[in-house]
Order: sequence, then structure tokens, then C-alpha cells
Amino acid sequence: MKEKSKKDAKVIGTLQEKTLHADLKKWAAQPGDEFEVKVDGYFIDIVHGETLIEIQTRQFNALKRKLNHLVVNHPVRLVYPIQVEKWIVRQTKDGQLISRRKSPRRGRLEEIFLELIRIPNIIKEPNFSLQVVLARVEEIQVDDGQGSWRRAGRSIVDRRLIEVLGTVLFNSPCDFSRLLPVGLPDAFTARELSQSLGLPIRLAQKMVYCLRQMGSINLAGTRDRAYLYQEVKQ
Repeated sequence: MKEKSKKDAKVIGTLQEKTLHADLKKWAAQPGDEFEVKVDGYFIDIVHGETLIEIQTRQFNALKRKLNHLVVNHPVRLVYPIQVEKWIVRQTKDGQLISRRKSPRRGRLEEIFLELIRIPNIIKEPNFSLQVVLARVEEIQVDDGQGSWRRAGRSIVDRRLIEVLGTVLFNSPCDFSRLLPVGLPDAFTARELSQSLGLPIRLAQKMVYCLRQMGSINLAGTRDRAYLYQEVKQ
């Protein structure tokens, strides 16, 4: 049973959300949608007909209990952005612009496994789908001396959506199997997957873990003390 919150359902609520989250909510919204509606004790970002849409920009583990509860009785779609292009805006503590530059690093679709490793089994739920948004994003950094040494002490204070460059929808484990590259051996190691896709080995290891948990690949023995994996034909 849906219960409207005190917020006007015609207005997209904020609930102290960051700018990137709010931008993605506006992008995902369709005419007639409701926002910040309470369903089964949880506030939902967007209710689109019977589908519950949650926007998450990081930390899937924070949604684990909520998603597991909701998918029992409702179609649930999780929307998550990957920053395939990032612009870094550097500001003073009082908001004055210092510089704006494009980061040389480009995000990849496979980075979804960095978060999906926290909830890989939910992909097997018939009511669950995951929409990955390939985004051009602006990151705001402030020269406050409180941030990471890697950024020379600058703190990341916000992120903004510049443009959606594309989306990829995953409805089932079979959809994730399509991320396996053509030309892999019938039985392959995480390192061979890493080399084939040009991924860091740690990311390839997370990828095979998730694919195994969702039933897209099986353990197929070992070779030279490395685990072998084999795609499960759907």
C-alpha cells in the first residue's frame, strides 16, 4: 500500500540529497510520476506506475535491506551513474572559481561491479532491474586543506550531472553475461578476463565473483593454482 509523504507528490523532494542524485531524479522522472512516496515503510525516490525507482550514486550496501524487502512484492529499478567523463571544478572556500579541467580518466561500464559486489544475488530476483547511466559529470573540489593528499588537500563537496551519454539496462543475469568478451577460452581465469577487457585484476576478480553469485558463470576447476570459470549457457 502506497502512502504519500507530507511533501507535495507533484514536486521532486530532496531529503538532503546531493546535486548528482537530484539531477538523476529529474532525468529519470516521467509525467505522472510521484516522488518521495512511502511504500512498505520506505521512502521511494520515484514511483512510476507500479514500478519503484531508486537512485543511488554510491554504496549499494546501504540499500541492501530496503531492496531485498521491496522486490518481494514490487517491481524495483535501481538507477546508478558511472562517470565515463569527468570535469573537475576547483574553487576557493568562498566559492570563487579557480580552474575547470577535464579529467584524463574515463569510467567504464564494468565498474558497476565495484558496487554490485555488495548485492550480487538480487539480480536473480524477477522484480529487480538495474539501469546504468553513462554520464558526463562535473566534480566540485574546494581548496580547504581537509581533503585527500592525492588531491593536494582539496575536498570533494558536490557532483553535478552535465549530460547523459547513454544507458544500459540489466533485467537478468543473462544480460550481465553479455559483458564477457568474445574470444575468451571456454574455461578462463580472472586474469585472462582482466587482460581481455583491459581491466585491473581487482576489478576482474569482483566481476567474476558477481557473475558467479548471480549464476552467469560456474567454477570449472583450476589451472596453475588459479580458479577457472565457465559461462552458463542460458
